[in-house]
Amino acid sequence: MMPNVDPKQLKKMMDRMGIKSSEIDAQRVIIESSEGDIIIDEPQVILIEAQGTKSFQISGSVSEKPKELPKIEISEDDIKMVKEQSGIEDDNLARAALEESNGNIAEAILKLKDN
Repeated sequence: MMPNVDPKQLKKMMDRMGIKSSEIDAQRVIIESSEGDIIIDEPQVILIEAQGTKSFQISGSVSEKPKELPKIEISEDDIKMVKEQSGIEDDNLARAALEESNGNIAEAILKLKDN
């Protein structure tokens, strides 16, 4: 923290300023974001309360896990509709267009018509 400052003195100074800190016994901390999860194993978590606001200071072993996209289910009816509306005959081409468009039938039809 601060060089040459006794931890007891620092605690007293923080108490006088209305800042409270306490350690939280945590096994794991997971931060979920749109791009993936940040996982902190064996964390040291400090809760800091000042002026009605709570803040957390976290340290530990960090790893990241990218977000997995959900598997899109494409029905035979969807493939049939895409084929009929786009004028193609190939099931695999229709399926690929649906997968590229995340199952959006209209977008798949437009993709195939543009080619």
